Amino acid sequence: MATDVRILRPRDDINELTLRGIVLGALITLVFTAANVYLGLRAGLTFATSIPAAVISMAVLKAFRDTTIQENNIVQTIASSAGTLSAIVFVLPGLIMVGWWTGFPYWLSVAVIAIGGILGVMYSVPLRRALVTGSTLPYPEGVAAAEVLKVGAAVGGAEENKRGLSAISLGAAVASGYVLLAKMRFFAEEASTTFRIGTGATTLTAGLSLAYIGVGHLIGLAVGLAMLAGVIVGYLILLPIFTAGGSPPGIELGDFVATIFREKVRLVGAGTIGVAAIWTLLKVLGPITRGLKDALAANRARREAGNASLPITERDLPITIVGGTILLSMVPIAALLAAFGNVAPISGAATSTLIVSVLYILVAGVLIAAVCGYMAGLIGASNSPISGVGILAVLGISLLLAALFPAVDGDSTQALIAFALFVTALVFGIATISNDNLQDLKTGQLVAATPWRQQVSLVLGVIFGALVIPPVLNLLNETFGFAGAPGAGEGALAAPQAALISTIAQGVLGRTLAWDLIGIGAALGVLTILVDEVLRRGKRASLPPLAVGMGIYLPFAVTALIIVGAVLGHIYNRWAARQPNPGFAERMGVLAATGLIVGDSLFNVVFAGLVAGSDNPEVLALIEVGPWQMPVGILVFAGAIVGLYGWTRRRAAEPLPA
Repeated sequence: MATDVRILRPRDDINELTLRGIVLGALITLVFTAANVYLGLRAGLTFATSIPAAVISMAVLKAFRDTTIQENNIVQTIASSAGTLSAIVFVLPGLIMVGWWTGFPYWLSVAVIAIGGILGVMYSVPLRRALVTGSTLPYPEGVAAAEVLKVGAAVGGAEENKRGLSAISLGAAVASGYVLLAKMRFFAEEASTTFRIGTGATTLTAGLSLAYIGVGHLIGLAVGLAMLAGVIVGYLILLPIFTAGGSPPGIELGDFVATIFREKVRLVGAGTIGVAAIWTLLKVLGPITRGLKDALAANRARREAGNASLPITERDLPITIVGGTILLSMVPIAALLAAFGNVAPISGAATSTLIVSVLYILVAGVLIAAVCGYMAGLIGASNSPISGVGILAVLGISLLLAALFPAVDGDSTQALIAFALFVTALVFGIATISNDNLQDLKTGQLVAATPWRQQVSLVLGVIFGALVIPPVLNLLNETFGFAGAPGAGEGALAAPQAALISTIAQGVLGRTLAWDLIGIGAALGVLTILVDEVLRRGKRASLPPLAVGMGIYLPFAVTALIIVGAVLGHIYNRWAARQPNPGFAERMGVLAATGLIVGDSLFNVVFAGLVAGSDNPEVLALIEVGPWQMPVGILVFAGAIVGLYGWTRRRAAEPLPA
């Protein structure tokens, strides 16, 4: 089906940045942000929201005669901040895990998230010409979102939009329905077994969450298989070696294995992730340098000719506003750091610490924005290794603080760890939004949108997200808590990325980091990089090093079904490629997978509210736990997956109206 090219003609007098679009984008952002915060704390992953936001926007705004593809693009631009800004949960919970905070101070948290996010927008504006319009980077999610918008605005788009909404709705209903019945205790929420390998042991656990299947579908087979390689290394090789000899007297084997995984295997995974992140950054430095030179040349040309002489699709926010915002943002950042660091030993060297920290944020922000933008263009915002950037950010500031305060211990060390995490949170906000901004601008380029309107929209999305993230974090903290935090119970959320980043800060500043385990991980990272490079030269396969590191680091309860989802998604996409309308068939799979994530995550946010209100983590339980719930749960879980994919295939195979 051909797209009506008339809808893509850039004009000044069309509806684009409208009040109704802003309101709708804000509402979608609030909902998806809540879902992403929960998923990020539970699985260490977030999902991209551009495509489902575009579908919802088209469904709602079609009630207005004067709606345009550019207006729908603005809605998805605002809402897309949910998929990336929510990744701040990879850092902020660390302040609770290390015992510095007991909750999330609302306005302080809002300020950190908002300032970091707005800086992310500003840093990435000058990169648009270099990395979007003047680049051959594929931007997979940006192109996909543009195709959804184009089809929805063309002849026959209404039927595709209807089916897409049905796919999201059914996926959400199936996922939330399973979680509801599991919370009622009709099904198990996980399947687990601990067994011996030689003189050691390992534990294999699969969390029966349909959200993991959805995540696996979206990340793709290469990443899924790379995670499987990490699981094999971590659970079938390292864990049996580290547990050789069995558990000490009085400690159950399962508990012993879980402790060894947290204290040893995860540090190996951290070393692998760190090396993989550094390698990724080195690979993109050359293209980024060339891109920045081109961007500066383009800015000089625009200043000489005047912004009005440029086509609508080439009009960015003025570079004076961008530069002024970046510099002025350093003032509230310095104030936040001064207030947060008003404790010993930082207070004793406040001036030097503030200067070093502000300069670190300023310089690191430039590099991180460029690198994250390039990586998003290369592999998509969802798959971009933001966690690796976080590791580098916390390592950088921790080493600087260790140099400034070479002889501290006790409470002073704790203060430095907290300060390092606080600085990292600001830098991480830059990383998350710059990772998303260029993806959105690629969508805008393909639908003839105005860049400056999109950039303003993303700032609005950052503000909306910053307002809602802290209360959701507080709700989840009060209800579940975070694993490793003082007083955390068995049901605490893993918050794996925050735990990893906190561990790095504690190890560097407390001088207790097990560098031998990090070294093993680093060696594995180097080996993985070599294998990946050999595979890529053959142009038939790849082994993404960061995904291997995540497979080692993340609990198998998280990775097991993500790997299954990646395989299922690959099988589905191969089927979709053989259909008369392969693009539509593939998008139906993406929307169904997104529905699984949204339904599972949003139900658990609602459940968190029920638990908080009743002060009872078993508020929905109707029956006692029994041995039958695991096999029944596995059967129902498998049946739900088969049923959803079968329905999606049937709907995707039905011809669209001509």
